[in-house]
Amino acid sequence: MTPTVLGFRKAAAPDRPRLSPLLRLLILTQLAFNIGFFAVLPFLAEHLGQAVGMAGWLVGFVLGLRTFSQQGLFVVGGALADRYGIRPVVLTGCVLRIAGFAWLGYAQETWAVIGAVLLIGFAAALFSPAVESEVARQAVVWEESGGGSRTRVLALLTVAGQAGAFVGPLLGALLLSVDFRTVCLAGAGIFVLVLAGHAWLLPQHIPGRGGVRLRGGIRKLLRNRRFLALCCAYGAYLLAYNQLYLALPDEVERATGSQTALAWLFALSSLLVVVAQLPVTRWVGDRLTLRRSMVGGLLLIAAGFAVVAAARPADWTGTAGLLPAAGFVVLLTFGQMLVAPVARAWVPDLAEEGRLGLYTGALSSVSGLIVLLGSSATGTLLDTGLPAAVPWLALAVVPLAAIGLLPRR
Repeated sequence: MTPTVLGFRKAAAPDRPRLSPLLRLLILTQLAFNIGFFAVLPFLAEHLGQAVGMAGWLVGFVLGLRTFSQQGLFVVGGALADRYGIRPVVLTGCVLRIAGFAWLGYAQETWAVIGAVLLIGFAAALFSPAVESEVARQAVVWEESGGGSRTRVLALLTVAGQAGAFVGPLLGALLLSVDFRTVCLAGAGIFVLVLAGHAWLLPQHIPGRGGVRLRGGIRKLLRNRRFLALCCAYGAYLLAYNQLYLALPDEVERATGSQTALAWLFALSSLLVVVAQLPVTRWVGDRLTLRRSMVGGLLLIAAGFAVVAAARPADWTGTAGLLPAAGFVVLLTFGQMLVAPVARAWVPDLAEEGRLGLYTGALSSVSGLIVLLGSSATGTLLDTGLPAAVPWLALAVVPLAAIGLLPRR
């Protein structure tokens, strides 16, 4: 009988093991996390500017604080998961996220908004690296038991996250017809359900995971050149992917005179991941090594930038003007399908024994710092008044340079 995992029918050999209950729980966790988060986040900036009355620079500052308190502190959450196990870290993160969303729903003063946003970000810095590192560890176990490539499990995690990112804004938009507070309380309610489910289902002790001391891990990580090379390559990929939010809106507005089509392009990206991620990962996993898969993904992303660069001298507008942007989104998304699961799948091979949480968190923190620094340079590049194709050609160099950073062995 062909096994079914999370509703997806797998064409597998009869003796291939099913995903463990723990893996299924953690993958569904990613789905729930993103539904709750993206039900609120897309509407936060407008709420801060219109309802709270913040100046534009302050709205940007608050959103930047949220990113810093999340991505920047992933390494902390990962280290805590290594020391105390994933159960207490995930449960604590859920409690903080519930409190943060509830607080945000009632916050009207700047200090209260900042406090709520910091709490929301730090909550994710706790539970996300804990979940991702355990999924990566369990994926290795699944691979070693004959289940197939570990990247397939990490691809399921990506699909679950993208499905949540697709459903969340739809739920938030529906509830926004009441008010923003209702949206926040609904997000908190989702995390109440997640908290209850994990308090009941998440094991107290997971075989093979033992606590390690917090001290000494960072020092060894900073001497791990192969891992840091992967972080830099992954950071370059994220910087390229971030152009969905920086360079693409400018291109869409140039072509159509507004950013209305942007929502459709974002939906296209999410839909492609949900529909194609698993078949792509299955096909690639049977043919390519981890390094070659990342190289292929980075080449696709570079090609996406090159498509727009090649079309810019023609200065097409209207529907025809959107075609290069759509091509960019499609190539970027397929590149993401190759790069993102593989990078997470590679971390267990490079991490110190017992510190997978720390290394998983560091992958996000280091790459997030690269995106933070690189985005400023990208914004300057787009505003320099250079010939239209030049910024897109320069951006194509970013994923190509990342190929040279990938570990060789």
